[in-house]
Amino acid sequence: MNKNRLEAFSDGVFAIIITIMVLEIKIPHGETFAALTPLLPVFLSYILSFIYVGIYWNNHHHLLQSSKNVSGNILWANLHLLFWLSLLPFATGWTGENHFAPATMALYGFILMMAGLAWWILQNKLIATNGKDSVLAKAVGGHRLKEIISPIGYAIGIACSFWHTWISGCLYIFVATVWLVPDRRIEKTINNP
Repeated sequence: MNKNRLEAFSDGVFAIIITIMVLEIKIPHGETFAALTPLLPVFLSYILSFIYVGIYWNNHHHLLQSSKNVSGNILWANLHLLFWLSLLPFATGWTGENHFAPATMALYGFILMMAGLAWWILQNKLIATNGKDSVLAKAVGGHRLKEIISPIGYAIGIACSFWHTWISGCLYIFVATVWLVPDRRIEKTINNP
């Protein structure tokens, strides 16, 4: 199957997710900068979620660029990823509106962890479909430090959310920082086959 429709559909969903998140930021009643102060938690949660969606979109692009073929399994794995990412606007709004309350931070981390799991499934389905000699298999084979750090960071963040939500936030930011730069292994392998 051709991957162009998968890319186009996914790009549209990523754009819609970001649009929904920004529309959840309500315009304050007041004309001074002080009127923006109550929106600070909402805006901070939006920034983190925007970064996460950007990371997934950027890495999704690299993942598909390293693959030639898609299958029905890949389409479903991609929908699985998009499902979890589509819940980010809800978690973002709930977290921000409730000033990073424990339950909201736990749910936020759970959604991030499930999106990470869905990413891992999609990546493995792409490798299985394109073969062990594919660009993607060569690029991500063996050393997967990011893939190990992420679920551990999310799990600890979820657990910590019930005691110290700021630790959860720091862990979620740390995992985002780890993934901020697209997977260089893929870029390197694509540029030097």
